[in-house]
Amino acid sequence: MKIRFLTIAEIEVDEAVSWYQKQSEDQDLNFLDELVRAIRVITAYPLIATEIEPDIRIFFLNRFPYSLIYGIETDGIVIIAWLIRVVNRDIGLIVFLS
Repeated sequence: MKIRFLTIAEIEVDEAVSWYQKQSEDQDLNFLDELVRAIRVITAYPLIATEIEPDIRIFFLNRFPYSLIYGIETDGIVIIAWLIRVVNRDIGLIVFLS
């Protein structure tokens, strides 16, 4: 299945990688590994994530506070955006930042 990134999604990934690169050694590589894992999962199982709009889904990364927004097209998957999850555990609130 073909994967395509919108330009804004590519920019968001590049920014996240740059940020993790500055944080600690190999954290950027760990982030990219998680990105590849997420793409493999949605490629194998496109309907696995929660549908938030018709044909638009949100997939939560496990090891990083990001969510992947993607659409399903006839010839593949289009990555629309990456969102940062901010969690307030005191009140059980999850906020998404773009």
